[in-house]
Amino acid sequence: MGGSPTSKRGPSGQRGGRPAAVGASTATTPAPAKSGRRLTTRAVVLMAVVLLLLASYTSTLHAWWEQRSEIQATKAEIAMRKQTIADLEDQKERWDDPAFVKQQAKERFGWVSPGEVGYRVIGSDGKVQGDAVPTLDVPTQAKAPQWYDKLWGSVEAAGKEPEAPKTNQPDPDKVLKDQ
Repeated sequence: MGGSPTSKRGPSGQRGGRPAAVGASTATTPAPAKSGRRLTTRAVVLMAVVLLLLASYTSTLHAWWEQRSEIQATKAEIAMRKQTIADLEDQKERWDDPAFVKQQAKERFGWVSPGEVGYRVIGSDGKVQGDAVPTLDVPTQAKAPQWYDKLWGSVEAAGKEPEAPKTNQPDPDKVLKDQ
């Protein structure tokens, strides 16, 4: 066994002292040549499934996003309406207070309590100066005809003689008499 120090062959003739597999050839087989990236059928199917899932999740996600924004808008509207209800209930409670009612009567209608003297400053144009006090001006309207007025009018019209239509043609009886 007196070989070179670089040659380390075991008893089976293999390098590294490992026995060769039964039926294995000692010649090395060349690796298959890689000719760029090729898509296999599995890769195409996998990409198709991923795209299908992505499309279905996208539409679902879009619907979820729209519903979420609608929920937020509805919650904001509910909060606003609750605040309005609270304000109206507060105002209702204030109207139960007789002092508040007196104050509103004085401000809105210009009323005064017994024993007080009320003053209004009227300008040269005849209008109240300062805080304008609303007056209860009832607009005068022409009386609208009622149903019974219309009915009686039709009865009166039915009793009248119909007027002959005015035309520019001469009366045929008069023309024959004149001839």
